Amino acid sequence: MKGILICGGSGTRLKPLTDTTHKSLLKVGGKPLIHYPLKVLLDAGITDIMLITGPTFAGDFMQFLGSGAKFGCDFTYRIQDEPKGIAHALALAESFADEEPVCAMLGDNIFANNLSEDIKAFEGNGGHLFLKEVDDPERFGVAETAIRDPRSAISEVISLEEKPETPKSNLAVTGCYLFAGDCFEIIKTLNPSDRGELEITDVSKAYLDRNELTATVIEKDWIDAGTFEALERAEEIVKNI
Repeated sequence: MKGILICGGSGTRLKPLTDTTHKSLLKVGGKPLIHYPLKVLLDAGITDIMLITGPTFAGDFMQFLGSGAKFGCDFTYRIQDEPKGIAHALALAESFADEEPVCAMLGDNIFANNLSEDIKAFEGNGGHLFLKEVDDPERFGVAETAIRDPRSAISEVISLEEKPETPKSNLAVTGCYLFAGDCFEIIKTLNPSDRGELEITDVSKAYLDRNELTATVIEKDWIDAGTFEALERAEEIVKNI
């Protein structure tokens, strides 16, 4: 399995901090934020990793991460010239993935749960999401699930909506995605959303339509650290990990 770290966006909600560096390089718990999704990949035994980001702060990532030798992994870098969505960024990793399944991580997400066993257990078919119960699901992609096997923590996803006005559940889709190697063929069939981007939710929906989308509901804290309030909460989460 290949690892993909997606560090897109312009970080407008974190200005002026993001005037001088990317949000995924802001310090949380004394370490750049990118350290935490990277650790998820490394804990799962994934050492062949591509980082995708825009051109403005690509050099900052390279300066911190280098070749990957100090982390025990190998880094490849790819530039997303324009912010055309998470799925668009993922598409840039097609040749790197070389038909292997991928674990795509958003560079501003922190998980208190250890996801390594679920990632290692992914058999490379369809897609797998990590969900978290939240109080404000309308802000996120929202999944509805059904128990597939009472003895397993894995559930079947039966519906998926992006920022619905009336959510069918309170299960938010987090920023860790496991996809089969054919995800790149799916991305080639997508049309841009109303905001002009290729949406990662549409990749998951394609697997849902095939009845090939499963999920794990995580119990511990998770945060998308894209606002000042979220950054403050991220500090507390990191202290408790």
